[in-house]
Amino acid sequence: MAKFRKAPEGEEVVRVRLPRGGEVLGILDRRLGGSRCEVRCLDGKTRICRIPGRLKRRLWVREGDIVLVEPWEYGGDAKGDILYKYRPIQVDWLKKNGHLDKLEELDEF
Repeated sequence: MAKFRKAPEGEEVVRVRLPRGGEVLGILDRRLGGSRCEVRCLDGKTRICRIPGRLKRRLWVREGDIVLVEPWEYGGDAKGDILYKYRPIQVDWLKKNGHLDKLEELDEF
């Protein structure tokens, strides 16, 4: 049986993946089942996003998580893929550097 270690309290953020190209940040509103989720994005749109097969077993998400979304080019702007989930320490870094200002304006964040 594997032993789980508690993360050190002085944990520092080494790297935070920022959106590039057509990627946007979003907050996960609800799980829909079948590896699909409803995500409220920074650009003001609500998208139905899926967790791709390569991340399905490694990426566990809950409601309220901050995620990186890539909108689909061919399926319209209402759908997308979840590329990355930010850890709490990374979310703090994003807030501190002003990347999540628009999410706070969207409401209840």
